[in-house]
Parts: sequence; C-alpha cells; structure tokens
Amino acid sequence: MRLLSVAVLATLLPAVPLQAAAQAGTTYYVDSKAGDDSAAGTSESAAWKSLDAVNATSLQPGDTVAIRRGSTFSGSLTLTASGTAAGPITVKAYGKGPLARISGREADCVVISGNHWKVSGLRASGCRWAGFRVEGDHNTLSGVEADRNIAGAVIAPTGARNTVRDSTFTANNRMSIADKGGDNDSGAFGILLNGDDNLVTGNTITGSYAKSPDYGYDGAAIEVFGGNRNRVTHNRAHDNNTFSELGAKKGDTATGNVIAFNVVTSTLRSGSFLVTRGPRHIVGPVKGTIAVHNSVYMPARKTIGWSCHDGCSPSILKLRNNVVVVGGQAGFEDGSGADEAGSVYRARSARFKLGAGSVMADPRFVSATNLRLRPGSPARGRAVRLPAAWYGGAELARDFTGRPIPADPHAGAYQR
Repeated sequence: MRLLSVAVLATLLPAVPLQAAAQAGTTYYVDSKAGDDSAAGTSESAAWKSLDAVNATSLQPGDTVAIRRGSTFSGSLTLTASGTAAGPITVKAYGKGPLARISGREADCVVISGNHWKVSGLRASGCRWAGFRVEGDHNTLSGVEADRNIAGAVIAPTGARNTVRDSTFTANNRMSIADKGGDNDSGAFGILLNGDDNLVTGNTITGSYAKSPDYGYDGAAIEVFGGNRNRVTHNRAHDNNTFSELGAKKGDTATGNVIAFNVVTSTLRSGSFLVTRGPRHIVGPVKGTIAVHNSVYMPARKTIGWSCHDGCSPSILKLRNNVVVVGGQAGFEDGSGADEAGSVYRARSARFKLGAGSVMADPRFVSATNLRLRPGSPARGRAVRLPAAWYGGAELARDFTGRPIPADPHAGAYQR
C-alpha cells in the first residue's frame, strides 16, 4: 500500500488550531448530593461527591472541574496543579440553583497554589481565614462569592499577575486579631492584596466592617499590605469601614498601586475612602499611590475622604479628578502634602491644600446611591486630561460604565 506524504496528508485532514488542541482536556463533575467518589467523575451521571476526590486528582492543563450548583461542602478545595497560558485549568458551575457553597473553620475554603487557573461559580462562606487564597500566578477569580470570612479573598505575597473580577464579597466582617493594645488588630477585609501586579476590577464589596479593641472599628473593602503595582479599578463598594488602606512592613514596600474609577458609598457612622502613610509610620512609607476618577459619598460626621499622614509628600500620594463628599473631613495631609488636582470636594472641613483646578462645592450627585452627575455639576469638564498609565493601562481607561474618557473629562467615576 502506498503511503501518503506528510504534505499530502496535511491537505486532506481538517485544520486544528494549535491553541485549541492545547486547551483540550478532561471535564470532571462534582455533585455533593448525588455524586459518588468511587465513580469515574467524567460525566454528570458519574459525578464525584466530595472535594477530596478533586484534591486527589492530578489535573492537567486544559482540564475542567464542574461543580453542581446547590452543592455544599465542608473543608478545602486545594488547587495545586498548574495549567498553561494556552491551557488553563478551569473550575466552573453547572446545573441550576445557588452557587456551590464551601465552608468550615478548619481551613481556608479555596486555595490556589498552582498557576493559570480560572475559578468561577463558587461561594466560600465562614472559612478559617480566607474564602479564597491565591498563592500562585496568572490565576483568575470571576463570578465567585465570599461572605463571613476574615478576608473574602487574599492574594498572598507569592501571588502575582492574578485577577479578581466581577465577584461579590459580602459581610467579610471577622477579625483575626482583636485584642486590647498593641496596635495590631487585623481583619474584616473584602480583598487583601499582599502580592504584586494584580488586577481587582468590577467587584461589589459590602460590609467589611468589624469592632476592634484597638481602633473602635476596622476593615477595608480592599486592603493593600506589602503589594506593589496592583490595580484596583471599577469596583462598587458600600458600607465598608475603609475603601482602601495601604501599608507595608518595615523593609518591605507597597509601591505604585492605582485606585481608579471606583464608586464608594456608606451609611456607617464612621469610615474613610483612602488611608496611606509616610515614612514615620510603623507600616510606612507607602510610595507612589495614585487615586484617580473615584466617586465617594459618605455623609456621616465621623468620616474622612483621604488621609496621607506621618510624612505625606507627592511621592506618597497623587490624587486626580476625584469627587469626594463626606460629612467629616475632606482630606488630611502633613509634611509637604499630597499631589492633588482636578477634583471636587464637599465636607465640613479639610486639612490639605487644594491643587490646580480643585474646588470645594456640591458636585450635585443624582442621589445618595447614584453618584452620576446632574446637569450643572461643577465636576463636569473639570478633570485633568491624563495618559492611560494613570488608570493602570489603556485597557482600563474607561469610566465606571465602560465608556471611553472624552477630551473634556468630568471628575469622578462617571463620564456621561
């Protein structure tokens, strides 16, 4: 029999894109109600029952773990394998009903120590410390939920270039340290960033707020501690003690973090939008933070828009094009002060020097919950035109609703 040449075979066989071939893998199913760990796990009718079966499997690039909605688990889902850029390993939901719920105070509920995972469709509730803990690189959490944890999600110091997007973090309001004295209470984080070059975008974060013997109340929607060059953009936050607080251990850094196009509201009696520190503070200096095009409404009397203390300077904090309405202090600076411009503030007091183009005026929000600008708002057309690097890159240079930034930009998170 005559053998066809490789060239001839190539003309006869259907083309298969190399990337698609690389991404092909096995799908494993998990169903806590009807599954069986002795089953093959490779079909809905032969699904596994427990997370232990997933944890014990050597997953490969391109594989998928599908977890039935309505399932409940106690323990930890530990994702130790690694995918590739072309063939990530996926965790997703299937079926109908609420997201599968993982809980238990003996361990963090979902731990990703491998690289190139795409995890969605899970709820982590009442876990030991973190609902989701990401220790690897190039991983994505999307469409997940976390509640009643010390931290809804943590990007560990080893975690870099990860993404947390389009997820919901609700009432992560427990404290890990809550003792009198020591200036060391910690917890009530929606998301905690200890790693570098991560993106946190499109999330809804509420209720990061807990009693603290040291501080009265503590908590943050998005805490940055020791993380560098993280981008925190286009998130909606409500009733958190602080939207973002930044710090680092002495000898460590938290440099170049960007906070852009976030919408922050609160009905709490106290709280703040942004807190950062200079070199005289025990967890300072925090250098090169940028806060740009954020909209903030916190009407209670014990509130502050932003605080840059213990040696503030333009190298510590740059603010542009924000709209901040608080019932207390619009902002605080010491030292040589922050680099501020193009913003609108309304407050009972302020302890900073207004920068170029900034004013104290009513921005005329549509309402306490809708921070779009009414016609005639002094925030309209007030913003300074900025290059995309201020927003964290060209892909993020859009307002809260996804509209491009016009030539005559408004201050705040909304452009139209």
